[in-house]
Amino acid sequence: MAMNDSYAAIEPARAEIDKLDGPAVIEFGAPWCGYCQAAQPLLASAFAEHRRVRHIKIEDGKGRPLGRSFKVKLWPTLIFLSRGREMARLVRPGDAGAIRQALAQIDAD
Repeated sequence: MAMNDSYAAIEPARAEIDKLDGPAVIEFGAPWCGYCQAAQPLLASAFAEHRRVRHIKIEDGKGRPLGRSFKVKLWPTLIFLSRGREMARLVRPGDAGAIRQALAQIDAD
């Protein structure tokens, strides 16, 4: 799987996320967010080495249930999941190395 370039306006239910099998990253953000835009090249670089990790890009906002269930407060927030369980979290990542390290943690199986 490749990195997802578009934010989903309709988010999956938390129950769907909890049932995911295999490695996945949920990226919470918004297309107009400067921090989110700045993180995209870092994400692309890191995801290039972890092609089997599913990337779920969710447009977040006030009152959005999925983001609130993960207690997201700043964008972008990256939630690294293994079999539906949170293994790592990065908020406003500033370098691809931290993203690669978290991806390696969930992509080890």
